[in-house]
Amino acid sequence: MTTVVTDNCQRCRYTDCVTVCPVACFHGDDEMLYIDPAVCIDCGACIPTCPVEAIYEDPIPEEKRRWIAINAERAPRLPVISKKQEPYPGAEERKKQLGFE
Repeated sequence: MTTVVTDNCQRCRYTDCVTVCPVACFHGDDEMLYIDPAVCIDCGACIPTCPVEAIYEDPIPEEKRRWIAINAERAPRLPVISKKQEPYPGAEERKKQLGFE
């Protein structure tokens, strides 16, 4: 099974998901979060916490499958994010643009 963060996280970076992760598999850069597939146990606890529905588990929609490789490549090279942080400035506007209130 695979769990990934996808493009809805870009320019939002809500970190509600990291607070429920039992294995600290989330990593982040200055744009978004990523899941390290070598650490993730695919528990799915993070999925309902994302206010922009950026996290998917199998079956991942075809148009989001490229994010499997992106997460696997980027996560191991970035710092672990395990504590809730403020979302990026403009995150609420981005959330609305994505269709979430």
